[in-house]
Amino acid sequence: LHILINNAAVMANPETRVGPNWESQFATNHLGHFALVAGLEPALKAANGARVVSVSSTGHKLSPIVFDDIHFQNRPYQKWPAYGQAKTANSLFAVELDRRGQAHGVRAFAVHPGGIMTELQRHLPKEEMIAFGWIDDSGKIHERFKTVEQGAATETWAATSPQLNGKGGLYCEDCDIAQLTQPGTSRTSGVDPHAVDADAAKRLWQVSVEATSRDMFQA
Repeated sequence: LHILINNAAVMANPETRVGPNWESQFATNHLGHFALVAGLEPALKAANGARVVSVSSTGHKLSPIVFDDIHFQNRPYQKWPAYGQAKTANSLFAVELDRRGQAHGVRAFAVHPGGIMTELQRHLPKEEMIAFGWIDDSGKIHERFKTVEQGAATETWAATSPQLNGKGGLYCEDCDIAQLTQPGTSRTSGVDPHAVDADAAKRLWQVSVEATSRDMFQA
């Protein structure tokens, strides 16, 4: 298996519990992909040169991983912080997967595809999207949004571009490597430090191993 793109996602849905009381955004957006990649480890190694691309988002800027309460068991559920930490998890997964996988010819990347209107917004009322400036009162989508094809471009680039040969563990956007941004500055571009922090990535990996009872690319 030469290319794997982890693209399954839910966003800002009402509080939902899955599996052993997992918060559904973290479970769907991260844990499911973690288990999938673990199951495909032999095929990725056999490729002798594979890339795993995880679809993150500028939503990562909404929250780091709250390791003391990932599943909102001791704090009120909030849909946007829950989405934020799930998107942070997508990026951190790429960081640690790349560190572990590169000795086996497996490189990993996270991407922000851009703002795109798809079924991902199905849980958002029209009034909320108007308030965000995503659509106007008539439902017209703001011009800053990408088409689905444009949104797929960065995923495809990260999966195939020779410009990334020998690289990995990176967060990409607009068919380029994203710049590091400081929290509270740009909310629409770049990657905040908490989403590419190596120590947080290692900690998330262990949490994921314990949750899924799966590990991969061990030394």
